[in-house]
Amino acid sequence: MAALREARIDLGAISRNVETVRRAVDGADVMVVVKANGYGHGAVESARAAVEGGAAALGVVEIDEALALRAAGIDAPLLAWLHGSDADFASATAAGVEIGVNHLEQLERVAASSGTAVVHLKVDSGLGRNGASEADCAALFQAAARHEGAGRIRVRGFFSHLANAGESADAAQVRRFTAMLEQAVAAGLDPEVVHLAASAGALRLPGARFGLVRVGVAAYGLSPFDDASSADLGLTPAMELSAEIVSVKRVAAGSGVSYGHDYVTAGESTLALVPIGYADGVPRHASGAGPVSIKGRRFTISGRVAMDQFVVDVGDHPVRVGDRAVLFGDPATGVPSASDWAEAASTINYEIVTRIGGRVSRRYV
Repeated sequence: MAALREARIDLGAISRNVETVRRAVDGADVMVVVKANGYGHGAVESARAAVEGGAAALGVVEIDEALALRAAGIDAPLLAWLHGSDADFASATAAGVEIGVNHLEQLERVAASSGTAVVHLKVDSGLGRNGASEADCAALFQAAARHEGAGRIRVRGFFSHLANAGESADAAQVRRFTAMLEQAVAAGLDPEVVHLAASAGALRLPGARFGLVRVGVAAYGLSPFDDASSADLGLTPAMELSAEIVSVKRVAAGSGVSYGHDYVTAGESTLALVPIGYADGVPRHASGAGPVSIKGRRFTISGRVAMDQFVVDVGDHPVRVGDRAVLFGDPATGVPSASDWAEAASTINYEIVTRIGGRVSRRYV
């Protein structure tokens, strides 16, 4: 029986999406990113499904995320790449977690921790976020070679991230990244795993694939592009978000709905109350615009999204308490997509799925 609020996760879809990406990247290995609770889908469950689909490695942001996967029995190669000043590098090394290193001071802390840490050096090839700048690379590479020679670290990987700022900008990043890699090799390093492309670059920029691509949103069946749907890419959205209708009432014409009465009924109508709101991750910016499917018919949220609920004017459609309202899922089944919600809230589909909160039950199929 479905829960009051439920995210139904199709693990088979995740596995198939990984297989689809593997076919598309022409021989490159695939790292599936399961950070942020598997983009809202569940980190442990998504990781297992990704490995089932042929993922060669898994990626997370924080060491704690990686250690939770290890505690769940997941033994695939695993990289964590964003660290605070008190990050526990010794625990990561002991658990076989590979460590993304972004600057010289961080490298020194990793090298000073116990054990021989396996690291991936990250450089800033043009995104302007994390990673060593071109000016700092020489010192970082020299120190890494010195620590590797002393057995304190092993430099297994070398990576960066594309800005997705357009074809020419991405091509320039590939050239810059390649030059930085050559500089690392000249300093005496020999990384066996080189990765630059995430979902967008993996699917559309062959020159950015190197030996490994990092796939996040595509693994969950969502398109990273504005000009191509999931179906266009051969991907299946893995999450369907729904909630049970808990109240149905008939109202007169001119009835105001929800805070501020931004919506007023045009005629006598039926209002259905859906018990999910912005506390659960439903974007308030989608008030009056978010699509909902109820009993095979598509409607739009009426008025403002509240913390715990929203209202749908279903007109004369025969809706009863206990029916389910589907906010998004696989559009091939006739329901709205996460991208539809992203458009309604002026955001991206990544945010729609990752923001789904803890009151929403996850059901895995």
